[in-house]
Amino acid sequence: MAIGLYIIGDEILSGRRQDGHFSKVRSLLSGRGLQLAWVSYLGDERSRLVEAFRRSMATGDIVFSCGGIGVTPDDHTRQSAAAALGVDCVLHPQAEAEIRARFGAETTENRLRLGEFPAGCDIIPNPFNRIPGFSCGHHHFVPGFPEMAWPMIEWLLDTKYRELHHARAWREASIFVFDAHESRLLDLMQAIERDHGVAVFSLPSFGNAQRPRQHLELGAKGEPAKVAAAMAAIRHEVQQRGLAFEDAADL
Repeated sequence: MAIGLYIIGDEILSGRRQDGHFSKVRSLLSGRGLQLAWVSYLGDERSRLVEAFRRSMATGDIVFSCGGIGVTPDDHTRQSAAAALGVDCVLHPQAEAEIRARFGAETTENRLRLGEFPAGCDIIPNPFNRIPGFSCGHHHFVPGFPEMAWPMIEWLLDTKYRELHHARAWREASIFVFDAHESRLLDLMQAIERDHGVAVFSLPSFGNAQRPRQHLELGAKGEPAKVAAAMAAIRHEVQQRGLAFEDAADL
């Protein structure tokens, strides 16, 4: 199953807030032998959210969505998810219980609205303040606050998707090839993909503080044994062409 990530909020797109969800979710997945297939940044525009949710819900992907599940006028995620599913938002009984336990006598109608989710969805427990998120099938909606979102996503990964952890062996390896041009190595890349059954990638650089010389990061990703064989072939061919290189750290 492919895994996707929505990061929602005008404040991210305007630069008022800096996104940390992408790097953190990538790290949470990597530690469990999983990878992101796609990431999408979306503003607080209901029609665009509905369109995005409707499209991803049709794929069967596992999707995490961060942000926009509050009740202020700029929060549209709950209503957009409901519209994409063709259902109403209703007060979830478990969410209501959590909210009442959190606020007690200070529970208000506005606070209870935080528990209105698309009909038929399940709640996601929030260890930070007990205001839950919600899951609709394999789509999981959590707040934009990192201190809430990240443990909620971790809980989902470890309860709902534990069987996927390290289910597929994966390796990504590369070398830095100096003073090389992609066009002159294109035949090598095509041959490696064809002969070894891996995905080859090339990342050009005009030089940086760590490696001032112009270089390419040339590598392969896929099953570990195939990647090892592919990288051996890449090193041999690069050396045969008289190009200097050094190994990069594996992912």
